[in-house]
Amino acid sequence: MRAEIASLPRNGKAKDEVWNWELAKRIPPSVNSLQHRSNPNDIALFIFGDILNDAGTNNYINTTAFFKANFSPYGETFFHYPTGRFTDGRIMADFIAEYAKLPLIPPYLQLRNDQFVGGANFASAGADALPETFPGIAVDFKTQLKQFESLVKNLRDKLGDEKAERIVSHGVYFISIGISDYAAVLNNPALFRSVSMEDYVGMVVGNISTVLEDIYKLGARKFGFTTILPVGCLPAIRLATGNDSCLRQGTELTKLHNAAFPVTLAKLDSQFQGFKYSLFDLYTSLTEIIQYPSNYGFKDGKTTCCGSGLYRGNYSCGGTRGVREYSLCPNPAYYVFFDSDHLSERTYHQFAQLIWNGSSPNAKPYNLEALFKHGNI
Repeated sequence: MRAEIASLPRNGKAKDEVWNWELAKRIPPSVNSLQHRSNPNDIALFIFGDILNDAGTNNYINTTAFFKANFSPYGETFFHYPTGRFTDGRIMADFIAEYAKLPLIPPYLQLRNDQFVGGANFASAGADALPETFPGIAVDFKTQLKQFESLVKNLRDKLGDEKAERIVSHGVYFISIGISDYAAVLNNPALFRSVSMEDYVGMVVGNISTVLEDIYKLGARKFGFTTILPVGCLPAIRLATGNDSCLRQGTELTKLHNAAFPVTLAKLDSQFQGFKYSLFDLYTSLTEIIQYPSNYGFKDGKTTCCGSGLYRGNYSCGGTRGVREYSLCPNPAYYVFFDSDHLSERTYHQFAQLIWNGSSPNAKPYNLEALFKHGNI
């Protein structure tokens, strides 16, 4: 049961949601159709990772409501129905596909053997670099690699080795992974009595590096990454701490990761011929928007659009995760966060623009537009 923050008409839509619907109308119809087929000459987009990139993968696996977003009000801003994306509309990968003139990239588990619609999305909410973080309730990073191996084999069988190799080698691989590994340990401080934060981060980054090497060996050459967002500053964490500050342990972990990961990418760049990448500083960009929301067109950077409790930080949006009562704002575009852990579509849109054509220090050494436009940089 939801309690609306503003008075709503009987159809459940707020009177001031017009801005969102008008934004949606400006998107070309082909981008809003998963049935659209891309041009065979288009560069494909392959998406891996966690909850930031999940476009509905978890709709197809046996998991809990905690790791699903297949119910209202998720998806209401753009799709007008829940798609499995943990936001009110589109995610970063959707906008990137649009900029690359590709259709929305569907979850790999949604595809049939004879389908290929400009790429595939393997990302799964709760996915981790360390498989023991959320065992059995998400498609972890190593399993996503195995799914990609199957897709490559299928492309070879259907299209022949030469064409399949061209699709794989010219494709762009957009990856966000590691958030779950750090969010999961915030409620387990005892872990760091036996393992240092530095060693834990080393294990996470090491596992990510191993999977990236295997993706490269399958033919991938062009990669896009994000740093880890400020996990300790999520509304759910602020709710848990009961004050206005970020959780120190979460901040330390993400800073350690964001210092170590670029070093790993530089090593891969030097070791593997043709390895090119773009790294978007999601940590700094989101921290800035949280602190100064009005500078970016938002009304609130700390309180969520959908949820309950302090900062509406309870993960109760939709009323199916144990807490039935929740509040829903009339216009998600005014909020940086849609629910206690996940960003609004408008926030994703702003980040996608920086990922696509931003310059250093936002995106470096290349942006995704450069990776898409040039076969060999």
